[in-house]
Amino acid sequence: MSPPRIATAFLAACRAELAALKPGNVHRFAPGHGMEVAHFARAAEAAAPYLAASGVPVGARIEAAVAASLVVAGLNTNLGIVLLCAPLAAAAELGGELRAALNLVLARLDAGDAEATFRAIAAASPGGLGQHPEHDVAAPPRIGLIEAMALAAARDRIARQYVTGFGDIFELGLPRLAELADAEAEARTEGVYLGFLAAFPDSHIARKFGPATAEEVRQEAIRVAVGIDFRSPAERRRPPLLAFDRALKARGLNPGTSADLTVATLFAAALTP
Repeated sequence: MSPPRIATAFLAACRAELAALKPGNVHRFAPGHGMEVAHFARAAEAAAPYLAASGVPVGARIEAAVAASLVVAGLNTNLGIVLLCAPLAAAAELGGELRAALNLVLARLDAGDAEATFRAIAAASPGGLGQHPEHDVAAPPRIGLIEAMALAAARDRIARQYVTGFGDIFELGLPRLAELADAEAEARTEGVYLGFLAAFPDSHIARKFGPATAEEVRQEAIRVAVGIDFRSPAERRRPPLLAFDRALKARGLNPGTSADLTVATLFAAALTP
């Protein structure tokens, strides 16, 4: 796939995610956590050309996309999105079946990718993603990127994708998206997002508030998702989603990892021939 098509697919995924009513996260129906849709939209536009840059290593794509996003948004809005989407963009450039190409991209990651990614994570200051007793993103890496992600995988779902071949995207997100193929686009995104939130504790919430709170939100998401017919009209879907949205934001809870995985799922779907 050509760089312009990859960039277009990335922007479309980001915009579709912002257009959906994702409880606890920022979306067009309500801001949250000191952020608005405009922050994310500007960051996506700034990141797109760097993510899709032809022949550029994954780490360099990540570092350039994060730097450009920070300049226009003024805060970290999309580190997780960039970490997930840069390998997918590189895989799409290779062509062929997307997951097979992605596995090749992940297998080729080297020390240079680790160095650039560590710098990007440190610049974004996400609060805990890259800290480990023996390896910290604030210092030059002494291990490869996959090894670093493996150390974080148990506590960070984005890192986990690097060591599972993006298992959550291909085995949970994309099947859920296909299952809702006959639903409205907005509802499909909502279904994918709630699917992630109900499947496992959101690691962004777990980092900030602890695993017990993240599990509590997961159980809430299960109850909300069961009561929603995602093929129903928007006026029937939105009230329970808005109620859940208000409840999470009142407690300062942002399922950011579930949102990042949702963008990556939409992006992967757009990249699939």
